[in-house]
Amino acid sequence: MAKVIAICNQKGGVGKTTTALNLGVGLARSGKRVLLIDGDPQSDLTTALGWNGDALDNSLGRLMYLATQEYKPRVKDSILHHPESIDLIPSNLDLSSMETRLVNAMSREKILANLMKDVRNDYDYIVIDCMPSLGMITINALTAADSVIIPVQAQFLPAKGMTQLMRSIDMVRNHTNDKLKIDGVLMTLVDYRTNLAKEVIDTIRTKYGMQIRIFDAQIPVAVKAAEASKAGQSIFEYDKDSKPAKAYEALTKEVIRIGERERHRNEASITR
Repeated sequence: MAKVIAICNQKGGVGKTTTALNLGVGLARSGKRVLLIDGDPQSDLTTALGWNGDALDNSLGRLMYLATQEYKPRVKDSILHHPESIDLIPSNLDLSSMETRLVNAMSREKILANLMKDVRNDYDYIVIDCMPSLGMITINALTAADSVIIPVQAQFLPAKGMTQLMRSIDMVRNHTNDKLKIDGVLMTLVDYRTNLAKEVIDTIRTKYGMQIRIFDAQIPVAVKAAEASKAGQSIFEYDKDSKPAKAYEALTKEVIRIGERERHRNEASITR
């Protein structure tokens, strides 16, 4: 059964979509079966992979809407296949209306988790790109997830917002998903030319490093990553020798090591 990872931070512009895309492709390049889910009505992940979300009939928003109407939609009918060996459930503006629709829905926090039951056995990893808010769509993503990766821009104001996100993760653990783990904090948009970036990274490690993993991989500021998204490609396809490609390759290896350790612990607990 797939490990489900939510890429989450309520702050926009911290590299969530770029991380979801390149981690997903990195995992696929390592031989893993990967499904990406675009959990943002702005559909940046869908666009970055070369599709126009608003031109698609099937999307995450439609799947969730049908589920709230007591239908059992075929999730596989909404999956798109990308040339870089990853699959995608796309998003469009249909998802924005689900925030209000979910208020009165039965088991509203678990709509996405229930939908994913149809496909979890088909993949090794499912990566959800969350929207930059802590509304019901994001709560659905965290309820469906096994773990969270938190991208944090190496600046002071984005780093301060982590406290609110931690409270939301604790709320999900207490009410809808007590098994939710934090895989780690990923420093993004790191400008190695400035002392500020180093100070923020040191602050994050000091404040959170004893409780939460801070990934060794750090994603640098680079025009190449934006150019790759515009081209509908991962950074690996666009420029595999670039610094962002090397950074996402390192992140992928860390994520795989985390998954393997979890699998070994689970197997050991079963044998006991």
